[in-house]
Amino acid sequence: MDKVEIIAEAGVNHNGSLDLALQLVDAAVEAKVDIVKFQIAVPKLVVTHSAKKADYQLNNTDVNESQLEMIEQLILKDQDFDKISDYCKKRKIGFLLSAFDIISFNKLSRWKQKYCKIASGEITNFPFLREVAKAKKQIILSTGMSNIFEVENAVHELLHYGADRKNLTILHCNTEYPTPFSDVNLSAMQAIKMKLGIRVGYSDHTLGSEVPIAAVALGAKLIEKHLTLDRSLNGPDHKASMEPEEFKIMVSSIRNIEKSIGNGIKKPSKSEIKNINIARKSIVALNSIKKGEIYNDKNICPKRPGNGISPIHWDKVIGGKAKKDYKEDELIEW
Repeated sequence: MDKVEIIAEAGVNHNGSLDLALQLVDAAVEAKVDIVKFQIAVPKLVVTHSAKKADYQLNNTDVNESQLEMIEQLILKDQDFDKISDYCKKRKIGFLLSAFDIISFNKLSRWKQKYCKIASGEITNFPFLREVAKAKKQIILSTGMSNIFEVENAVHELLHYGADRKNLTILHCNTEYPTPFSDVNLSAMQAIKMKLGIRVGYSDHTLGSEVPIAAVALGAKLIEKHLTLDRSLNGPDHKASMEPEEFKIMVSSIRNIEKSIGNGIKKPSKSEIKNINIARKSIVALNSIKKGEIYNDKNICPKRPGNGISPIHWDKVIGGKAKKDYKEDELIEW
């Protein structure tokens, strides 16, 4: 099966500091993720001066600043992303930027990236979707706050303007930070796959690692999770993010689950074949049996080991005659 890709969403958890951003890259490398992702935007093209913050943003940032003011403090410069991209190459980890406006999206060719990532808030932004589709790249579409019809409409728009279905990955997502477990609805990820026939994954905002691990078991091919150096830092996303050591454990667990899924063919594994004769049973003499005596449930029974006649053949043995004398526990022979 294809390897599950894991994206460490550094996002804006660098708090506008290049040094913190590079430390987040190091943390992602140590956790053995595939890609570390940041965000790029022209703030004035993304939000109005009067746009309000979400509740989770109000809880973790200055309540007196607007959403625009908050974002302006959290955006890195293009030159910073040049350095981060170069550092990612040096550390041999994938580098990804998600854009929130068309001007920022059109800059992305400056940094070679595997994917174009569309954030949940852009799923109804058709002008933006069209620009992404025209780029004819691999696309990741997050679907937080949306219903299946909005997902279908977004996919239709992408395909109509040049995207290739086989290059799409749809991420089930909930955009509450942190997401209550009761609102996760992982079954929706499977519903998206069944309805649209497109590769699916999961973008997680819950606390802990249980849900992304479960998502892999349910078929997610891509996992995205916020990474922070310290959850106590000020900033909109830190509280719903995972610290480096936790992230490392989550990645290891996902890799174990990934191995455990297998190919779906039910047969003895290489590791357990040696245990078949030890754990299974054979038909043996329950007590001493004389030659010519008729086998019945009073003189034979199934016992370990399993290297004799299998109890599968019980009905064929019962009623037959002993061809020789048997001692107690001796394997019955045909």
